[in-house]
Amino acid sequence: QVQLVESGGGLVQAGASLRLSCAASGRTFNAGSMAWFRRAPGKEREFVAAITWNDNTYYADFVKGRFSISRDNAKNTWTLQMNSLKPEDTAVYYCAGRTIVTSLPESQTQYNYWGQGTQVTVSS
Repeated sequence: QVQLVESGGGLVQAGASLRLSCAASGRTFNAGSMAWFRRAPGKEREFVAAITWNDNTYYADFVKGRFSISRDNAKNTWTLQMNSLKPEDTAVYYCAGRTIVTSLPESQTQYNYWGQGTQVTVSS
Protein backbone atom coordinates (compact mmCIF):
# COMPACT_ATOMS: atom_id res chain seq x y z
CA GLN A 1 0.00 0.00 0.00
CA VAL A 2 1.39 3.37 -1.03
CA GLN A 3 1.21 6.18 1.49
CA LEU A 4 2.33 9.77 1.36
CA VAL A 5 2.36 11.58 4.68
CA GLU A 6 2.93 15.31 4.97
CA SER A 7 4.29 17.05 8.03
CA GLY A 8 5.50 20.49 9.03
CA GLY A 9 2.41 22.63 8.61
CA GLY A 10 1.29 25.13 11.20
CA LEU A 11 0.38 28.68 12.09
CA VAL A 12 2.99 31.38 11.51
CA GLN A 13 3.14 35.11 11.07
CA ALA A 14 3.75 36.80 7.75
CA GLY A 15 7.43 36.79 6.86
CA ALA A 16 8.16 33.56 8.70
CA SER A 17 9.36 30.27 7.27
CA LEU A 18 8.05 26.73 7.32
CA ARG A 19 9.42 23.47 6.02
CA LEU A 20 7.00 20.84 4.79
CA SER A 21 8.05 17.25 4.37
CA CYS A 22 6.47 14.36 2.54
CA ALA A 23 7.41 10.82 3.50
CA ALA A 24 6.52 8.12 1.02
CA SER A 25 6.21 4.42 1.66
CA GLY A 26 5.25 1.48 -0.48
CA ARG A 27 6.68 2.93 -3.69
CA THR A 28 9.70 4.97 -4.73
CA PHE A 29 9.40 8.11 -6.80
CA ASN A 30 13.00 8.86 -7.72
CA ALA A 31 12.34 7.81 -11.33
CA GLY A 32 9.36 10.11 -11.70
CA SER A 33 8.24 13.39 -10.21
CA MET A 34 7.48 14.70 -6.76
CA ALA A 35 5.39 17.78 -6.25
CA TRP A 36 3.45 20.06 -3.95
CA PHE A 37 0.02 21.49 -4.59
CA ARG A 38 -2.22 23.59 -2.40
CA ARG A 39 -5.86 24.45 -1.96
CA ALA A 40 -6.76 27.78 -0.42
CA PRO A 41 -10.20 28.32 1.12
CA GLY A 42 -12.80 28.66 -1.61
CA LYS A 43 -10.33 27.98 -4.41
CA GLU A 44 -9.31 25.11 -6.63
CA ARG A 45 -6.23 23.08 -5.88
CA GLU A 46 -3.20 24.60 -7.63
CA PHE A 47 0.36 23.71 -8.46
CA VAL A 48 3.12 24.99 -6.19
CA ALA A 49 6.37 23.20 -7.03
CA ALA A 50 7.75 20.00 -8.55
CA ILE A 51 11.05 18.21 -8.86
CA THR A 52 11.70 15.58 -11.49
CA TRP A 53 13.85 12.49 -11.66
CA ASN A 54 16.75 14.48 -13.15
CA ASP A 55 16.49 17.26 -10.53
CA ASN A 56 14.73 19.77 -12.73
CA THR A 57 12.56 22.02 -10.60
CA TYR A 58 9.40 23.88 -11.45
CA TYR A 59 7.65 26.59 -9.49
CA ALA A 60 4.43 28.51 -9.70
CA ASP A 61 5.09 32.18 -10.37
CA PHE A 62 3.65 33.20 -7.03
CA VAL A 63 6.30 31.23 -5.08
CA LYS A 64 9.39 31.80 -7.18
CA GLY A 65 12.22 33.12 -5.08
CA ARG A 66 10.44 32.22 -1.84
CA PHE A 67 9.87 28.45 -1.95
CA SER A 68 12.32 25.69 -2.70
CA ILE A 69 11.64 22.02 -3.38
CA SER A 70 14.16 19.28 -2.74
CA ARG A 71 14.21 15.54 -2.34
CA ASP A 72 16.11 12.77 -0.61
CA ASN A 73 15.92 9.62 -2.71
CA ALA A 74 17.56 7.51 -0.04
CA LYS A 75 14.79 8.40 2.41
CA ASN A 76 12.05 8.57 -0.23
CA THR A 77 11.07 12.00 1.00
CA TRP A 78 10.70 15.44 -0.48
CA THR A 79 10.46 18.80 1.17
CA LEU A 80 9.16 22.26 0.50
CA GLN A 81 11.07 25.07 2.16
CA MET A 82 8.78 28.07 2.38
CA ASN A 83 10.30 31.46 3.19
CA SER A 84 8.81 34.94 3.38
CA LEU A 85 5.36 33.52 3.85
CA LYS A 86 2.38 35.71 3.06
CA PRO A 87 -1.22 35.50 4.27
CA GLU A 88 -2.22 34.48 0.75
CA ASP A 89 -0.09 31.35 1.17
CA THR A 90 -2.65 30.08 3.64
CA ALA A 91 -3.90 26.75 2.32
CA VAL A 92 -3.88 23.02 2.74
CA TYR A 93 -0.69 21.75 1.13
CA TYR A 94 -0.63 18.35 -0.54
CA CYS A 95 2.33 16.33 -1.68
CA ALA A 96 1.98 14.24 -4.79
CA GLY A 97 4.11 11.60 -6.43
CA ARG A 98 4.39 10.05 -9.84
CA THR A 99 6.50 6.96 -10.34
CA ILE A 100 7.42 7.46 -14.00
CA VAL A 101 8.59 10.36 -16.14
CA THR A 102 6.14 13.02 -17.25
CA SER A 103 6.56 16.04 -19.47
CA LEU A 104 3.94 17.86 -17.42
CA PRO A 105 5.20 17.89 -13.84
CA GLU A 106 3.02 20.93 -13.10
CA SER A 107 -0.20 19.14 -13.94
CA GLN A 108 -2.01 17.51 -11.05
CA THR A 109 -3.58 15.00 -13.42
CA GLN A 110 -0.14 13.43 -13.83
CA TYR A 111 0.14 12.33 -10.21
CA ASN A 112 -0.93 8.90 -9.10
CA TYR A 113 -0.44 9.30 -5.40
CA TRP A 114 -1.45 12.00 -2.95
CA GLY A 115 -1.03 12.80 0.69
CA GLN A 116 -3.86 13.83 2.97
CA GLY A 117 -2.68 17.41 3.24
CA THR A 118 -1.24 19.64 5.92
CA GLN A 119 -2.63 23.02 6.92
CA VAL A 120 -0.48 26.11 6.60
CA THR A 121 -1.92 29.30 8.05
CA VAL A 122 -0.13 32.62 7.74
CA SER A 123 -1.40 35.49 9.84
CA SER A 124 -0.87 39.13 8.94
